[in-house]
Amino acid sequence: MKITIVSGSHRHNSQSRKVADHIQATLLDEKLCDDAEIYSLEGNPLPLWDQGIWDGEKKWETLLAPLRETLRQSDAFVIIAPEWHGQVPAGLKNFFLIAGKNEVGHKPALIVTVSSADGGAYPVAELRMSSYKNNRICYIPEQVIIRNVESVLNANPEDNNPDADSYFRERILWSLQVLKAYADALKPVRGSGITSNDDFGFGM
Repeated sequence: MKITIVSGSHRHNSQSRKVADHIQATLLDEKLCDDAEIYSLEGNPLPLWDQGIWDGEKKWETLLAPLRETLRQSDAFVIIAPEWHGQVPAGLKNFFLIAGKNEVGHKPALIVTVSSADGGAYPVAELRMSSYKNNRICYIPEQVIIRNVESVLNANPEDNNPDADSYFRERILWSLQVLKAYADALKPVRGSGITSNDDFGFGM
C-alpha cells in the first residue's frame, strides 16, 4: 500500500512540512503502508491551472507526468493545509484543479489542518466543500486540527507542550489507522469498475 502526503504550504521550512514528516514517519514506523511519499508545495512548484491542461499541451504533460504517476500509484492521501487568513493556501486549491479523477478518484483522504493559534477549522470546511467535486477524492469522516502547532511534534522534546504533544501524536496515529481501513475497503470499489463512467465525468 502507498499513501501520499500532500504538504500544502508554499513556505520553506514550514510547520506543515514538519507535520508531514511526522506523519510519514508514523505511517512507516507503525507499518501502516509499504510506501509513504511526501509531495510538498514548498516554493509553489505547480503553475496556475490554464486551458493547456485540458488541451494536452506538451509543457503540461511533461510537468505533470511524474505527479500523476505518483497519485495513480497511491491508495490513500493525507492532505495537510495550513490556515492562511482563514483559507486554504492558493497553491493547494490549484493542486485540486490539476489532480483529476484518474489520479485521486474514489480514494480516501485524511484532512490535517495546521494553525499557529486556535484556528484550523475553516480549511477543513473549505476542503470538504469545494475540493472534491470533479476529482472524486473521498475525504474520510475523521480529521485532525493541529492547533498551536509550534508547540507540538518537534524533534526536541523540550520544545513541546507535553500534554498537547502526546494527544496529537495519539490522535494522528488513530486517524491514520482509520485511513488505512478506508483504503483497504475502497480498493474493491474501484476494482469493480462501477466508478468508471464517461457519461458522468463531472460531479453535480
